[in-house]
Amino acid sequence: MMRATLAGLLMWGVCCDGASAQDRDRNTAGSIHGGTMGLGMEIQQRLSDTLVVRGGVDRLRHDFERRYGGVDYEAGLDFDTVGVFLDLHPFSNALFVSGGGYMGARELRLTAEPDAPVEIGGAVFTPAQVGRLSGEATLTAVSPFVGVGFDTTFTSRRRVGLRALFGVAVGEDPEVALTSAGGTLSNHPAFRARLDIEARRIEQEAEYSLYPVAQIGLTYRF
Repeated sequence: MMRATLAGLLMWGVCCDGASAQDRDRNTAGSIHGGTMGLGMEIQQRLSDTLVVRGGVDRLRHDFERRYGGVDYEAGLDFDTVGVFLDLHPFSNALFVSGGGYMGARELRLTAEPDAPVEIGGAVFTPAQVGRLSGEATLTAVSPFVGVGFDTTFTSRRRVGLRALFGVAVGEDPEVALTSAGGTLSNHPAFRARLDIEARRIEQEAEYSLYPVAQIGLTYRF
């Protein structure tokens, strides 16, 4: 569905190369994009030749493998965010600088089932003792954003434009909760204390306080 929409917008842009002056006066646009925050949609409103305000939503579901401490985890990012931004076009052209913020649920999921002895919280345990590890890290609910980009939405004669954006979302280090199930020591107080130590280690290694944002997408003036 997303690919078909992108292709349709691109074909429309080619057909509308000779857009009228009336089209250039259209000050509202919608967009679809993809990037490190996931797939998203936005509404843009031109306030002047140099200022554009944007608001939108993004959703990310991304699974990967990651090693924290001495344990290999199956990891996943779940982002459902709303963003509001103000873009400054200092030269009244496509180049802009942007500031704003992302708000919403952002989580890192971790699971692991070791098949060899592993170090947890400074001590070594066997797979039978550990069982299955599950972790969840909650990232900052509100993350300020700064970035730079290139956007032809309101600077081209075409009603279809191209937007590329690069920047960083700033937050606090994530809070990690780590639990064990099915192991001989899963409910042992001493082992659970080791899990807490390991969770603090993951918090230091996760490094999501500065999250890179890269996006590219198509816009349509209406």
